[in-house]
Amino acid sequence: MTKLFEVDWSTLPVPVDDGAAKHLAGARVPRLSLQATDGTTVDLSALAGLTVVYVYPMTGRPDTPLPDGWDMIPGARGCTPQSCAFRDHFTELTALGVTQLFGLSTQDTAYQREAAERLHLPFALLSDAGLSLAHALSLPLFEAGGRRLIKRMTLIIENGKITQVFYPVFPPDRSAADVIAWLRARSLP
Repeated sequence: MTKLFEVDWSTLPVPVDDGAAKHLAGARVPRLSLQATDGTTVDLSALAGLTVVYVYPMTGRPDTPLPDGWDMIPGARGCTPQSCAFRDHFTELTALGVTQLFGLSTQDTAYQREAAERLHLPFALLSDAGLSLAHALSLPLFEAGGRRLIKRMTLIIENGKITQVFYPVFPPDRSAADVIAWLRARSLP
């Protein structure tokens, strides 16, 4: 696995579990359509099988500065390393029974498409630019650079029901490995 860059996570503030996601485990995903970077629309409530959705605040672009103070917002930094980790572990996740894998943010699809192509992601990114999923599930939000963003988390969804929530997620580049460890532990007799 090739790292595009290294991040010294020890220099960043660690997010704490503020309880803002405790209501999600066991919740049904609402019926709504989200635009995907592959040109489709996705209704997470209608997907059969095991779906992993890693939710991230926003990906940056090499030619665009991040909002002021971004690195000092607990849990904000690391969207690209998180996406790359899921990319690098994609085959292993599918071998463990994951039938769908998505990244999700509040950025619009065109913005996300650039990141998906640049990072060579073998899965689609979903846009919740209108915050419809965030509001329907009461996902934890924060503001940065004048935008409302979703706090980083990973949802495991089975047949439209959230069965596991990873929140907070830190460091982000370990998120895929944490999901793999959970899937392996779940399959033990």
